[in-house]
Amino acid sequence: MNKNSNSRKSGIKSILLISAVGLVLFFIAGEVFVPRPLFNASYSTVLESDKGNLLGARIAADEQWRFPAVDSVSLKYETCLLQFEDRFFYRHPGINPIALVRAMLQNSKAGKIVSGGSTITMQLCRLARGNKKRNLKNKLVEMFWALHIELRYSKTEILTMYASHAPFGGNVVGIDAASWRYFGRDNHQLSWAESATLAVLPNAPALIYPGRADIQLKNKRNYLLQKLLKSEIIDSLTFDLAITEPLPEKVNALPNFAFHLTEKAKHEKVGQRIKSTIDFELQKHTNAIVVRHQQKLKQNGINNMAVLVAEVSSKKVKAYVGNVPKNEAENHAAQVDVIQAPRSTGSILKPLLYAKMLDEGLLLPTMLIPDIPIRFGGFTPMNFDRRYNGAVPAQEALARSLNIPAVHMLRDYGVPAFYSFLKKTGMSTLSHQPDYYGLSLILGGAEITLWDLAGMYTSLAGVLQTYNQNDGLYLSDPFSTLRWNEETETAERRELEQAELRAASVYATFEALLNVQRPESESGWEHFARRKRIAWKTGTSFGFRDAWAVGVTNDYVVAVWVGNADGEGRAGLTGVSAAAPVMFDVFATLPDSEWFGIPADEMDSLEVCSESGFLPGEFCENTKWVQLPKGNKGRICSWHQKIHLNSAGTHRVNSACYPVSEMTHKNWFVLPPAMEYYYKQVNVLYSSLPPLLAGCEENQQQLEFIYPREWNRVFIPVELDGTNGKLIIELAHRTKDAEVFWYLDEKFCGTTRSIHQLEIRPEPGWHKVLVSDNKGNISSKKFFVVNN
Repeated sequence: MNKNSNSRKSGIKSILLISAVGLVLFFIAGEVFVPRPLFNASYSTVLESDKGNLLGARIAADEQWRFPAVDSVSLKYETCLLQFEDRFFYRHPGINPIALVRAMLQNSKAGKIVSGGSTITMQLCRLARGNKKRNLKNKLVEMFWALHIELRYSKTEILTMYASHAPFGGNVVGIDAASWRYFGRDNHQLSWAESATLAVLPNAPALIYPGRADIQLKNKRNYLLQKLLKSEIIDSLTFDLAITEPLPEKVNALPNFAFHLTEKAKHEKVGQRIKSTIDFELQKHTNAIVVRHQQKLKQNGINNMAVLVAEVSSKKVKAYVGNVPKNEAENHAAQVDVIQAPRSTGSILKPLLYAKMLDEGLLLPTMLIPDIPIRFGGFTPMNFDRRYNGAVPAQEALARSLNIPAVHMLRDYGVPAFYSFLKKTGMSTLSHQPDYYGLSLILGGAEITLWDLAGMYTSLAGVLQTYNQNDGLYLSDPFSTLRWNEETETAERRELEQAELRAASVYATFEALLNVQRPESESGWEHFARRKRIAWKTGTSFGFRDAWAVGVTNDYVVAVWVGNADGEGRAGLTGVSAAAPVMFDVFATLPDSEWFGIPADEMDSLEVCSESGFLPGEFCENTKWVQLPKGNKGRICSWHQKIHLNSAGTHRVNSACYPVSEMTHKNWFVLPPAMEYYYKQVNVLYSSLPPLLAGCEENQQQLEFIYPREWNRVFIPVELDGTNGKLIIELAHRTKDAEVFWYLDEKFCGTTRSIHQLEIRPEPGWHKVLVSDNKGNISSKKFFVVNN
């Protein structure tokens, strides 16, 4: 008895040991022969909106429409698939012995293979092994793999892997791609009939395909729907409606709502499913706006356009239109993503210089900036309208986008300092040293991408928004780049003690941009901007090649570029006429925003001279108070003087020619002659100095050269006939009807009255021009003519 008992115990131990060894070997074999991951396939690049809408996709490297594995399949499709292929999927361990025996009997009776008895897990294994030939050996391998896969993955994971890799005919692989290609929508939106169609397709994708062998496909679909009815999964009404639905007659093109962003995703995240930050509805509206405006602009040979919309709080891109859709701009470089293409800035950078100078206390918004003809080396800036104002308040110069005042401001601030600031704010296209750009940096001498531009303005708004919402907080990354996909990791945001740019300076800049002044044709837009409180700026590059517009609210930034991708300029292509209307139409689709709060803790109330805008000096009688950032280092007004008049107040006098006791005295706003010459033409209230009483000696500067001015090197182009070109020297005189006598190198050249210009043709080398008027005032200027 004991001997038998010991034998049984020994036998049990042996069985257990053999089983344990077998189980270990089974697991080891599985780890060796069943790969991880199961599939080594290339996938399509799929771009989705922030809410999961399909924006676009690009075919996989092997020319298959195979989307990355889905997270889940619709309940309808899952139900149809399990009813058709594997009703006991959630009960078996990967193989179904009953189904295998039934298949063997059916095949034996038919004398050929009519049923495989494979579970969905086994079919998944067959797909992972490359659809090897159906025979006993491969069936056994599939069974071995299936058992291992059931241990590795959940049933849901197995089902989604199968659905993502099953063939659906042609080059369509996976339920996600099939849903879009055959029905034009996501698999979660399919009807019972559509789900049933896709459930039966992988059973024989080469034989049954939409548009080919439709009768077989319809019979299989209806057979499955009949099973659903018998199983009481669907009711008779649903069944009757389902069998009347037509089969897909063609393969649909995939959505292409964000062509250029999808291309960007393909290059940066190939073969992935990317959840973008794009707002689906806004993207569609923006596409439509671009198409509508391009239809008008193409009549003037303007073919390309790009729009970027960013959310201030998150720096997420909400709309990305890199160019006009291809079908709307055939043969006009529509494939170029202009958002990422460097283009000449025009004057779109002026607000950043204005903000930075305010921040460092170097600028008063009211201070007059010279606006007269000027030349810096070979650089001769001109205002867009070719007119001069003599002098303009800084905030008005920004609102009117005047070029000459901006150049004066940059010269005062310094090109290297502004260059460094632009780099910090996110301008990545500054590939040369500051000297390469010079003062032209503020007028289009550099290139920028729409991506960087939108990011820089979004950062400015973000500085102000963060300050207001977080009780004066500044963060360590105020100028971080925009985000276009949700997977982008954001750097840890730390509080910053010293701001690169204060909120008060940004606020004052945006306030100036609320008052943009443009031609009368734009008055409707200005009304719109004021109603919706949009701070906006336009820019136009040299040669009418690039038109820019950027607008800012508390919530959004809209940036627009319009032009030709090949760089061809077109008359009339300006930021005002071409880009601004697009920008405002996009803003019209966005929610209204509350305007930025005033960063009061950083603002000062400062008294300034009413006429000059500088800090009031001794002789400035009229003043006003302005709000501006703290820490101003503004200059004292030097343009107000005390003048002495005769008793009648009609002529200027001095103690050498008139009794002091009979003099009257008055404070007077006096601009330098060149500035006064242009200023009084546009400022009717400006009063020139009274004339000097006969016999009195002049102590005011009466003459000032307009050109040549700051620079003494002059280049004169050669005429078409080979002779030296002409040089026009220009002079400003305080007295309107003064007579001026001109001398070049001590030789008399002529006389002028009222308009003082002299045309000369000097030889290369040094020259001296001397002028005198009929009152005895004299001025001279040396200049060097560069050899042609």
